[in-house]
Amino acid sequence: MKNTLIYIPAYNAASTITRVLDRIPRKISEDVKEILIVDNASTDETSLLALDYKETQNQKNIEVIRNKTNLGYGGSQKLAYQRAIEKGYDAVAMLHGDAQYAPEYLENLLNPILQGEADMIFGSRIAGDPLKGGMPWIRYLGNRFLTGLQNRLTGASLTEYHSGYRVYSTEALKKLNFESLSSDYHFDTEIIILFIEENLRIKEIPIPTHYGDEDCHVNIWKYGMDVVVTTLSYFLYRKGVYHSKNWSRILKDAKNLAQSKH
Repeated sequence: MKNTLIYIPAYNAASTITRVLDRIPRKISEDVKEILIVDNASTDETSLLALDYKETQNQKNIEVIRNKTNLGYGGSQKLAYQRAIEKGYDAVAMLHGDAQYAPEYLENLLNPILQGEADMIFGSRIAGDPLKGGMPWIRYLGNRFLTGLQNRLTGASLTEYHSGYRVYSTEALKKLNFESLSSDYHFDTEIIILFIEENLRIKEIPIPTHYGDEDCHVNIWKYGMDVVVTTLSYFLYRKGVYHSKNWSRILKDAKNLAQSKH
């Protein structure tokens, strides 16, 4: 796993960031090339605590970037994935800084990418037991509804689209113009659609669900509407019955990127 980047998006995660770092299995945290914490203009001490952890634990592979302005959840991912490409990493794993996803499962998610078995690994809560893990009923039902709709519109058969626990092959990311995608939370939906569009391999692995007292920065109603709009507009654009400026731009940029590599 030496040539791997673990990317931790963090926003006002002062109460959880050191706990997340502590829970990364030692053999992984010491072996990976870089653990990148992107502090998205937090108003608390997220960055200071991460830097203090790096110093006190003498963990030289931890890097902390604090954005001066909030780039958005998708914007933070763009920064991290571009860094992974520029530094020549083989894989990049996204592990949230709010302790909602179990760092103990990193090896399970990383291995299929590093062994060339998939282009993206998706840690699926729905494939596990999300209600046992405290997922609120309204979120569970919303997830099931949106996932069912998205499978129908994209032709995929994923158990969910909305987990943020993901590992990407850097070679796969090179094929996608992810800079064209939204900088908001539905970046996650758009990049899955691009993977489907490009016939890249997505593999799901069950993960445990944890809902604690961490702050949620997502407006679930706006997020749900954004997901529906972006997926439906993709479906209608591909059917030729609606001209989506967003998907016209995204897919045109994707085509131009593919042509530039030949």
